[in-house]
Amino acid sequence: MTPIEQDAPLGRRDLRKQQTRAALTGAALRLCALRGFDQVTVDDISTEAGVSSRTFFNYFASKEDAVLGDHLVEVDAMRARLAVLLPTMPVLEAVRRAVLLVVAAMEADRDHWFLRMEIIQRSPQLLPRLVLSNAEAERATTEQIAAHLGVDPVAHGYPALVVAATSASFRVAATRWMAAAGALSLGALVDEAFSGLAAGLPDPD
Repeated sequence: MTPIEQDAPLGRRDLRKQQTRAALTGAALRLCALRGFDQVTVDDISTEAGVSSRTFFNYFASKEDAVLGDHLVEVDAMRARLAVLLPTMPVLEAVRRAVLLVVAAMEADRDHWFLRMEIIQRSPQLLPRLVLSNAEAERATTEQIAAHLGVDPVAHGYPALVVAATSASFRVAATRWMAAAGALSLGALVDEAFSGLAAGLPDPD
């Protein structure tokens, strides 16, 4: 197990911050699922979570971030995982292992993820923000892989191709997981998708 895969103990202050962030996320998702995204304000979310609006903005820049997740935090976490994994294994395997750490967090927070997807499906105004966040995350990962390989991220197609293919594989696995209401293992679905990629996507038996 690599150091990035181990849970470092949190100090009391960090634990409180983590709990506050989780309370705000949970409040945003519950209220938006119940009332609709446009009918919920930052004040509503803060009150539901038992904190001030000022505290809300210490954790999230907007209501959209509270619902969709802070993509900058997620990008930083992915970069940290890949920084440990890329020097020790092929690129596709490093990305797979990094994604599986994301998957573990999603499965542990399954109820919130299902609420999030329900809200997104009912709130098309969130889609541009979601697309932009995903594009920024893919760009950052592409640049990191290119730097690791010592190639130009634009002139050389491999880094962008790996990121596009693995991102699509993850989205397909996540869609199947949510369609099954969590009855299937997201980790197993991601492994299946990545194994198909590694094998060259042969026809199924």
